[in-house]
Formats: sequence, C-alpha cells, structure tokens
Amino acid sequence: MIPAEQDRLKKAAAEAAARLVEAGMVVGLGSGTTATLFLSALAERIADGLQIVGMATSVETEQRARALKIPLTTFAERSQIDLTVDGADEILLGSLALIKGHGGALLREKIVASISKRMAVVADETKIVDRLGSLVAVPVEIVPFGWEATARKLRDLGADASMRLTADGKPYVTDGGHYIMNCAFGPLDEAEDIARRLDHTVGVVEHGLFLGFATEAIVAGREGLRKFHKAA
Repeated sequence: MIPAEQDRLKKAAAEAAARLVEAGMVVGLGSGTTATLFLSALAERIADGLQIVGMATSVETEQRARALKIPLTTFAERSQIDLTVDGADEILLGSLALIKGHGGALLREKIVASISKRMAVVADETKIVDRLGSLVAVPVEIVPFGWEATARKLRDLGADASMRLTADGKPYVTDGGHYIMNCAFGPLDEAEDIARRLDHTVGVVEHGLFLGFATEAIVAGREGLRKFHKAA
C-alpha cells in the first residue's frame, strides 16, 4: 500500500471515530499518527459546539490538543473515561487484542485505557494480523537503573530484545523517564502467557500487549470502513 493511500485510510477511520464522541463525554486522546488525525476531526466538532473534555496519553498529545483548543481534564478531576480513541501497531480481530507502543507512549496509553468504559481503535487494514507479533516487536518499558539486568531477563523469556534508540544513537526516553526495549518474540500463540511473564519481570514498568482493553475497532481499507466489536 502506498503511503498516500494509507494516510487517506487513516484519515477516514479517524473521522469515523470522531463521530462516536457524544456531548458531555470524557474522551481519552490517544497518541500516534492515526490518533493525531482523530484530534483534528474532534477539534472540528468542538468548534461546531460539541462540549467534551479530553485526557491526553502523552505530552505530545497534550500539546497538540491545547493547540487545537480541545479542553483537557486530569485524573484528579475524573475517575473514569467514557471513550478512548487510540491507534495500534497490530490488531487481532475477535478478541481485539493489540500491540501498542511503537510511538513510545504505551504506559500512559494503558493507564488511560484501564479506566475507560470503551476503547475504540482506529487503524488501516495493514495493522490486522492473525497472531500478535507477526509484524512488530512488543515494546517493553523498563527503568533505566539496572537496565542491562532487565534486558537479560527479557532475553531469558525468549525475546530478541534491543534498546530503542534515538536518531543520534542514544536510548529513547519516554515521558515517564524510562527506556524501551523492543522485544521480538515472533508470532505469539499464547500472548496472555507472555503478558503475564512480563508483568512479573522485575525492572519492567509496562509492556505493549494490550489484552482486553479495546471494545471496538474502526478499520479503513480499500473497500471502505469496517467496524468490529470485541467478541463476547
């Protein structure tokens, strides 16, 4: 798929997601390219009179939302989010299990997702997989202290683990001040088992396996938009 066509599909999915937002909602604002397009579509609705408040999943999203005049709220003010709209690096249809975090905001994205009544994923059809891990590695956010020891533990789990680096070759640092290891496990037959092992690995802050969070997905493809709901 050529980039221009992929961008057009992402925009269509983002605009459809913006139509899910209703007056009075607290809306989780995702990070990444498709989520950025959602912000623009949401800002247009707000300019037309829609009244909502947003909860940003990254510093970059917060800055972009403020520039677009999207009202923001905080966890101190709100204990639950009505709808979160975010992108994904991989989507497994049926369960709507995801890999997220290649934009670097996985920890904050998962915190927001964890208190959301609904989570709608917006993506183009290239993100659909038969098994998680088929296209991308699993991002794993780790503390900088003793990162070498944590990396060895991740490799002991079977991951081909490599430090995410910036363009100048330094470790990428998240909004929370952590490092990210890109952990390639290959196509996963038991994503739940890997998630559980990562959850119990000392030094790991969070990981990009989003299992049980997404409730619906809007996927744009050459044949138009398709909407999916989490299987019961």
